[in-house]
Amino acid sequence: MSNYDLLDRVLEKNRGYIATYDAINKGVSKPIFYDYVKERSLLNVAHGLYMEESVWPDDVYIMQFRYPAAIFSHELAAYYHDLSDREPLSMTLTLQAGKSSSRLNKEGIKVYKVKKELFELGLVEIKTNYGNLVRSYDKERTICDIVRSRSNIEVQDLQTILRTYFRSKDKDIPKLMRYAQSFSIAGIMKDYAEMIL
Repeated sequence: MSNYDLLDRVLEKNRGYIATYDAINKGVSKPIFYDYVKERSLLNVAHGLYMEESVWPDDVYIMQFRYPAAIFSHELAAYYHDLSDREPLSMTLTLQAGKSSSRLNKEGIKVYKVKKELFELGLVEIKTNYGNLVRSYDKERTICDIVRSRSNIEVQDLQTILRTYFRSKDKDIPKLMRYAQSFSIAGIMKDYAEMIL
């Protein structure tokens, strides 16, 4: 199999995206990869990430590539978990406390920070609207984040997300309360649960 055939397979498997490290991991040299990018007229959408012209840009996936340590959270996670039918106007993500967010803030990204020991609590992979996997939090962690940041969330969105979660068949209240305990919001969470259930 030729290098180009190999890279075509990677491109197809990755839904029209290919990274420089994908080529290197397959044993393809950078010069050959850059010739491939040029010949296939791939678009450079982030440092080291290329996309076919025919593919619709997946901004969330591209953001994950640019900031691999970030975890999508809050309103965006709620949207991907079908807790809200309204896609947020700006992306929301969480970084570990101490990490710089100035570039993200300049791009209009809503950034939350949390201490190291709670950063990966509830971490899962979810699919974007375009079928690409990104790092996010599970439903229960998302509910905790929404309640913790309720002063920064529109009241209508807060009510919709909480109501949808507490009325869903796949809710996990014991897990939710364990997470709430970790974030010291167990009392507030119990109040919301009693009010809605």
